[in-house]
Amino acid sequence: MKNIVITGSTRGIGFSMATEFLRAGCNVTLSSRGEAIAASIRKELSPFEGKYIYVPCDVREKENLQKLWDTSVVQWGEIDIWINNAGQNTTRMFSWETDGTCTENIIKTNLIGMIYGSQIAATGMLKQGHGAIYSMEGLGSNNMVQPKTILYGTTKHALTYFMRGLAKELEGTNVIAGRLSPGMVLTDFITKTPDGKRSELFSDEKFRKTFNILADTPETVAKYFVPRILKNLKNDAQIAWLTNRKAAWRFMTAGFRKDRLI
Repeated sequence: MKNIVITGSTRGIGFSMATEFLRAGCNVTLSSRGEAIAASIRKELSPFEGKYIYVPCDVREKENLQKLWDTSVVQWGEIDIWINNAGQNTTRMFSWETDGTCTENIIKTNLIGMIYGSQIAATGMLKQGHGAIYSMEGLGSNNMVQPKTILYGTTKHALTYFMRGLAKELEGTNVIAGRLSPGMVLTDFITKTPDGKRSELFSDEKFRKTFNILADTPETVAKYFVPRILKNLKNDAQIAWLTNRKAAWRFMTAGFRKDRLI
């Protein structure tokens, strides 16, 4: 039985992973910026009462992340797996048009928050003698440049570099670092802008076509990730759902498939 901490885990792929870990018999700490989780989430998690806790955490603040670690250790005794999943998407516009607040939120959440979380988890895991740290990759991690999303892509490119570097720094210890690569997932990152409005991407016919070929639901990706995370013992591992081979096959068979998400 593993003890898991996931940042940004009350919706999307974070919540789906939390649910899958619980189904696998793990103890899970969920977190997000809200002071409490919604009644609908509590209802969904009711079969796992006593196997999870919720800790409010704004990953932009290192003190919040330290509290997340400390509270989880008090509850579970030790932490086996820490997942930096919390993220902030970007308004789809040119980088020079993006205001300062949005720019800072993206960098602080996706990059600084991930670094803070990794620092705290590494310190605690080295002290306890074992553990695994994972961070969520995204557009930009694979060097792809997509205009009007380059602030987000920059943070994910840096995330990949940091996690690969962290893995090197952890060599020779009983703590490992790795990356989770989900590909295209139907979440609020795709469907909504940071202010909660419907994303303009849905008016782009080319995007809709590509998305329907390559994308999956959070539940599908989580079911792939979780057993592999639990089994992985390799440092610097990348657990990737949408591989190049899988993407090529989907394009080849697109005309025969009817599973459309949008």
